[in-house]
Amino acid sequence: MNSDGTAFEGEDRQYALTRLSGWLELVFGPDRVQPPQLTRQQMAELPQLELMRYQDRRAVWHANLGPIKTPQMVALHKDLKEIVDSNRQDGDKAKPAALLDAYPGIGKSTAIREYARDFHREQVRLRGETTPPGHRRVPVVYVNLTGNTQIRGLNASICRFYGLPTSGDADTLAERAVDAVLSMRTAVFVIDDVHFLAPGKSSAVRMANHLKFLSNVFPVTLLYVGVGVADRGILHEGLSPQQALLAQFGRRTTPLTLRPFQIDDDPGRKEWRVLLKTIEKKIVLAEKHPGMLVDLADYLFARTTGHFASLMALINRSCLRAVRSGEEKLSKELIDKVKNDAAAEEARRELEAAIEAGLLSTRPGGPARKPRKSA
Repeated sequence: MNSDGTAFEGEDRQYALTRLSGWLELVFGPDRVQPPQLTRQQMAELPQLELMRYQDRRAVWHANLGPIKTPQMVALHKDLKEIVDSNRQDGDKAKPAALLDAYPGIGKSTAIREYARDFHREQVRLRGETTPPGHRRVPVVYVNLTGNTQIRGLNASICRFYGLPTSGDADTLAERAVDAVLSMRTAVFVIDDVHFLAPGKSSAVRMANHLKFLSNVFPVTLLYVGVGVADRGILHEGLSPQQALLAQFGRRTTPLTLRPFQIDDDPGRKEWRVLLKTIEKKIVLAEKHPGMLVDLADYLFARTTGHFASLMALINRSCLRAVRSGEEKLSKELIDKVKNDAAAEEARRELEAAIEAGLLSTRPGGPARKPRKSA
């Protein structure tokens, strides 16, 4: 219990971004405050309950490091801003969309949410919290899809975000959503995990037609996020070249991507090492020292294959282990005991072998020969 008798809930923030209340918490919630970096002696002098709370705050902090404005994110936001800010067409004209299509674990969803959050804040600051008729201004809608979502399910997801009823057929839901878009002055739709939309050939055509319908009827910019979307036929309204020639959806959609970190040249190596320095500054461990992560640059690249999500998961779990073990610093020996995602672990041995053989290095001026792919 806290001193005022209330329960100690820590600094966890539980909300669903696919609900307006949760999205507003992300947009307008206070920035996290980095816990102080106490020495071992200072921690030893804390009462047991206060020490437990300090450890709890560090665990939440390390699980939510960021946002980290990587060069990839900065470049993506520049492209998104150009697309969205230029979409000032009147309601009788369709606005071009954008598709962020990249490998898993690159940080696509994080990057798009950061852009959408900034856009939402900017619009409210510029135009006010309410619309002229007195409705809440909601510049952004965020929808996260699930496996095999169909047309009605997509429309229901949009209504659910606004808190509207989800009863009725697809057309009824679409009309309900249009009314909300117009009254709340929504300007951007983020449709995450769009690769779940209608994976079959015939359904891809139907879904592409529906997405065209949304772009025609909803006066918003559609921002799609997914994995391997182009290969699923949605951009081409089907898989055949004949259908692709007649496609309008692909003509209205600008493809964007995020690349993983790479160490094939000195600019890539510099980016990787700068990222590690930035993360290191945010870590709260008693024995943290300058170069703690950069000294492990080769090892951390091998453990994560340069994928941002894999790196952040590994750092988060390693910090928790460092606190609970009492080591209070990150080392190769400690991180070696931490499990990471399956994809990173699968590629680990090949990368480690290449680094140990002198074929790869994160050091400027180092070798850049890629290891040969396994058969």
